[in-house]
Amino acid sequence: MGFYESRILPHLIELACGSCETQAQRAEVVPLAEGRVLEVGMGSGLNIPFYDPSRIEFVWGLEPSEGMRRKAAPRLANAPFEIKWLGVPGEEIPLDDRSVDTVLLTYTLCTIPDDRKALAQMRRVLKPDGTLLFAEHGAAPDAEVRKWQDRVNPYWKRVSGGCNLNRAIPQTLEAAGFKIRQLDAMYLPKTSRIMGFEYRGIATHA
Repeated sequence: MGFYESRILPHLIELACGSCETQAQRAEVVPLAEGRVLEVGMGSGLNIPFYDPSRIEFVWGLEPSEGMRRKAAPRLANAPFEIKWLGVPGEEIPLDDRSVDTVLLTYTLCTIPDDRKALAQMRRVLKPDGTLLFAEHGAAPDAEVRKWQDRVNPYWKRVSGGCNLNRAIPQTLEAAGFKIRQLDAMYLPKTSRIMGFEYRGIATHA
């Protein structure tokens, strides 16, 4: 991993993912997490303040980037619940089958190289009565916006740690064997329409 990826990119990602608009989305889904939680793409720990500690047994924080784990260290030190780091990619979740009560995804699916393989792993470790909570940006419903997402995406990925602007989040979840029980979709205010179409919701095993 080069200097840009380990030292500069973590700061840029935190700025982008820590905006007031994205924090408002986190506040809608993170407090719903309960039991044994697997947070995929914990990053710099931006979700930690939004958890309800009374509902949490502990959190597995999956984050393959050493730079992001380093940036998250102060937040982890002050967390009011136990967090166990998993420093591996989302495609390689080292947990037992049906061992997780809640899977949490916030602004993560966009960057996982093989999102379908990673979702298959999440489904494997999620208990039959467990829930997957998500707040993700992705493909916009308007053709003109999607056209620009497709045009910009190859260049955007190069400077943003592999972030994709145009992934079809609901369809990807359903293709991986999840059933979406609740879905809200909208353009985030004060955010570029190319980068700011939001999918937020709850899914379970299909």
